[in-house]
Amino acid sequence: MPRTLIADDQPDILEALRLLLKNEGHQTETASTPADVLEALQSGEFDLLLMDLNYARDTTSGKEGMDLVSRVRAINHNLPIVVMTAWGSVPLAVEALQKGVGDFVEKPWENARLLEVLRAQLEQARARREVMRQEDEAVQQLRQQEQEFDQARVIQQSFLPHDIPEVAGYDFSGAWRPARSVGGDYFDVLPLATARFGLAIADVMGKGVPAALLMSNLQAVVRASAGENTEPAELCARVNKQLCRNLANDRFVTFFYGVLHAEEKRLVYTNAGHNPPILLRFDGTAERLATGGAVMGMFPEGRYEQSEIRLESADRLVLFTDGISELRNAAGEEFGEERLVKLVRENKEKSAAQLGALIFAAGDEFGGKFQDDATLIVMAVN
Repeated sequence: MPRTLIADDQPDILEALRLLLKNEGHQTETASTPADVLEALQSGEFDLLLMDLNYARDTTSGKEGMDLVSRVRAINHNLPIVVMTAWGSVPLAVEALQKGVGDFVEKPWENARLLEVLRAQLEQARARREVMRQEDEAVQQLRQQEQEFDQARVIQQSFLPHDIPEVAGYDFSGAWRPARSVGGDYFDVLPLATARFGLAIADVMGKGVPAALLMSNLQAVVRASAGENTEPAELCARVNKQLCRNLANDRFVTFFYGVLHAEEKRLVYTNAGHNPPILLRFDGTAERLATGGAVMGMFPEGRYEQSEIRLESADRLVLFTDGISELRNAAGEEFGEERLVKLVRENKEKSAAQLGALIFAAGDEFGGKFQDDATLIVMAVN
């Protein structure tokens, strides 16, 4: 039953409208002055306001009625308003429509026409309320999703190393920046034995929660497979078989894994389809660590080769994901690996943390927001 407020300064018109709407199933309340209208709206809820636009008997300007429309809108922005106006006041009614009135009916009115207009306004109001309800639900769902993403981000951050081991003669820095709340990049520095450490970086195809779930699975398998005497090629083969059992056919992982023999200053590594890390020598020459095999998660019997490099004082090793090298600016230009190599070369004397910060700052300056997950491990040989 719609609750309707009827406003007119003529008692006989108020009574006629009240009886008409009562027979139509409305619950009605009447108001004979603008003050009564405002008081009624402030003290109760209504589904519709039917009011005379020429509210005061001593004026034909409609100003008082127009002012009342504005004051009603200030109290209730969504309340349907239908105004009634004398034959000579049609321009005023049009102005009222521009101020937010839903419709108008000329006086003297025809009952059928008036009821038709009121039904239409009530139906439109119901439709608006339904849209608002759906929008509110969508906002609540979005807020819930944001809360869930925030929780997922906290959980994912707990998977990543909080404190990178201190290694005599070496300086490490790691950084992870997901494109969304969570992402599919992974990095780790694993203590394996005395003066022996595993360096891992990976990129799971995709973004968001699905990629993050796969990343957590990858991290668990890597940590379970990495042992004191496990060679990089052997570890990649094990992890690959496990991922082939767990991943969908359209998913894959790029992965780089190296074992640092700190005291001997050598790194044994294998690369499973990942962006080849940059090893910058002190003399400015750059080497790319590409030896390995195919991406993981697609070929169960995949085999991986490994290689060994000797490290020297003042070398800088940069492991990165394609969120950095494939960053694009507004013109569509790619940051690129050559620009990354140049940046490392120009800052080869920097510490690991300083160099990592410079790389991300250069990316921010180049392209603004990273479009993909971006992850770094920087190792400086002292």
